[in-house]
Amino acid sequence: MPCYVLFHKPYGVLSQFTPEDGARSLAEFDLPKDIYAAGRLDKDSEGLLFLTDDGALIDRLMHPKHEKQKTYWVLVERVPTEDELQKMRSGLKIEDYVSKPCEVKILDPQPEVEPRDPPVRVRKTVVDVWLEVKITEGKNRQVRKMTAAIGHPTLRLIRKKIGNMELGDLKVGEWREIQKI
Repeated sequence: MPCYVLFHKPYGVLSQFTPEDGARSLAEFDLPKDIYAAGRLDKDSEGLLFLTDDGALIDRLMHPKHEKQKTYWVLVERVPTEDELQKMRSGLKIEDYVSKPCEVKILDPQPEVEPRDPPVRVRKTVVDVWLEVKITEGKNRQVRKMTAAIGHPTLRLIRKKIGNMELGDLKVGEWREIQKI
């Protein structure tokens, strides 16, 4: 019987069970045996990580050809203009590729989000704002590169959804098994 797990990955934890370079790993969270992360979430990103032993499902969820939408809340430095957000929506030149069009908006009202450990730096003279970004790709550090390309560096990134799976009320470091999606 396949196993399906939703996990709220904390900041600073690798999306793998083997620690590297002194970083924390999934091994410390008492997850079921023989499951693997479907895709990656950078060490300095947090939020929804889906784990399973169903390799075919991992491919259907994560391979770019299937275009599964992933939703992120992204805290950026300074408030982007509508023109800057439109550049993200249209696709941006990032390194050697152009990102696919995405959905992006400023969250209104701004969400109440649990503080991160360690905290995000705060500057009294700079207003930071949460965006909601929805992408169907998932290239390495793509959302961070996109916000940087429009001049608004990412300070914090939380994945909220993968397809129809939601982070919901899972607390940081918690997980739950779900029925097949």
